[in-house]
Amino acid sequence: MNPAIKGLGETVLRVRDLDKMKGFYSNIIGLELIKELPKVAFFKIAEGYGGHTQVLGLFAQELPTAFAKDNISSIEPACSSLHHFALEISSDDYLAEKSRLEKAGCEVITAQHNWCHWKSLYVKDPEQNVLELVCNDSAAL
Repeated sequence: MNPAIKGLGETVLRVRDLDKMKGFYSNIIGLELIKELPKVAFFKIAEGYGGHTQVLGLFAQELPTAFAKDNISSIEPACSSLHHFALEISSDDYLAEKSRLEKAGCEVITAQHNWCHWKSLYVKDPEQNVLELVCNDSAAL
């Protein structure tokens, strides 16, 4: 384990429809929009380490990548290595979040991960990225 690593600072998704994705992450998931630029939106996930806020970034697909050699012209799901990403929730909120997401029209898949004492809710955002809401499951101990 690298002791210099303190947490996940930011996750960024390239998106086709920025407005639709902003609506999902603010209205359905409930993240706070903290900064918006042309073709970019940043949402607060949680307080991070040492004053750094944990962030979800949504970048319009037409923006250049950090590595010029990537030459990505469009989002190709078959070429992405993203399987899913997870946001932590309290185990006390698990059932309420499941119900809230279902009432919002999301298909919710549940899973129990006994090996790491987690239970999870999986949903898809409007562009079919899988989002996991995960919590500690002391019953699996």
